[in-house]
Amino acid sequence: MCGRFTSTAPADVLAEAFGLDAVASDYRPSYNLAPTRPVPVVTGGGARRTLELFQWGLIPSWADRPRPGRLINARAETVATRRAFRDAFRKRRCLVLADGFYEWRRDGRRKIPMYIRDRSGRPFAMAGLWDCWMAPDGELVRTCAIVTTRPNRDVAPIHDRMPAILPADAHDVWLDHDRFDAEALSALLSPCPDGALEAYPVSPLVNSPANDSPRCIERQEPRGTLPLFPDGV
Repeated sequence: MCGRFTSTAPADVLAEAFGLDAVASDYRPSYNLAPTRPVPVVTGGGARRTLELFQWGLIPSWADRPRPGRLINARAETVATRRAFRDAFRKRRCLVLADGFYEWRRDGRRKIPMYIRDRSGRPFAMAGLWDCWMAPDGELVRTCAIVTTRPNRDVAPIHDRMPAILPADAHDVWLDHDRFDAEALSALLSPCPDGALEAYPVSPLVNSPANDSPRCIERQEPRGTLPLFPDGV
């Protein structure tokens, strides 16, 4: 599962890193993005690429009523067949931009919030799906979900799922809606290489979505008997 993440890079950094032509004027860096919040998304495989903000928690276009925040993740193993996601997998794939995500690691009765990021500190793109739901008043609500996969060695001591992080050379393929090859697309949803990520304990401040500041990602010294991670993770 991926239930919280960060996108702290300024707009100009994201534009350069992902070859964006424009960034939504209301984009703001965030240290604690939670379900139902607007999150940074890149759609379309055309010549012009823009960053927009979609509500996190996919609402299928055919839904009778919205259930905000329910479908925040789509499992890579069933994304091509599950009714809520299969049409979006075929026609509406996107990149969800981040520079880290949170998971909670059990230590006895405690849950330790952990921050997981690329060792380079650079932003990355998580595989996403999007849809557009029409409210009764005619408003179009654009929503998204993050695709998750099995964990790599860096994440396995913390959680049994992780976001499907796409390498840079897969961005165009994932966004290309003119060609659909389910097998090739599914192959992109593998865990990122072992050793690519680092994880460390952070403050319980992140437990509340109301807290959104650099303090959320500050490294904390573990208390009690929290085991060390393999290979220094």
